[in-house]
Amino acid sequence: MSVTTQTARRSKTGRTQEERSAAMRERLLDATIGCLVEYGYSGTTTTRVAERAGVTRGAQVHHFPTKTDLVTAAVRHLAQRRAELAFAEMDRLSESTDPIGDTLDLLWEIHQGPLFAASTELLLAARTDPELRAQVADVEPQISGMVVEFGKRVFGDEADTTQFRHYSYTAMDTVRGLLISNWAYPDDAQLDARWQRAKACLRAMAPADLTSR
Repeated sequence: MSVTTQTARRSKTGRTQEERSAAMRERLLDATIGCLVEYGYSGTTTTRVAERAGVTRGAQVHHFPTKTDLVTAAVRHLAQRRAELAFAEMDRLSESTDPIGDTLDLLWEIHQGPLFAASTELLLAARTDPELRAQVADVEPQISGMVVEFGKRVFGDEADTTQFRHYSYTAMDTVRGLLISNWAYPDDAQLDARWQRAKACLRAMAPADLTSR
């Protein structure tokens, strides 16, 4: 496409059609996460998402034909955002005097907020929804893979092992289990104490190659 053609396609705001389309997709995805957190999966309707995003129902269908497409794309979108925030901490962790403890704390931090709540809503709904389950089965390994990749960048060759991957998965399972168990009787002070106890156990379980750094 020529520069002249691209300029002609710009709106009064100075954005191209592609830029406007990307912005609309992002509004829809952010609105979906908000609905999942506020209303749960069953209460997240495409109409409600479109209204929250400030777009027409037709525009929503154009970008995401089904609710399943929309919610799984939204969780993938937010997971990518969280990964970017985590990777922004690379320099700090590389220079840390306690890389294992700080990395575990970062894992805990990135599971706070809407990502975990929205992801859990999908996991629970997927149990009885085969179409959603197929989509979630594709998203979940991507989220786990981001955590493993992050570990490799922090710890280098020591993290490129099956033992490290298993350790990472165990750490994630621990974090998720603590957060879910806290939903029934929320108590932030108790949750923090339980995390500190779990972190001490995870530190003791860390592969020897990591603890010798």
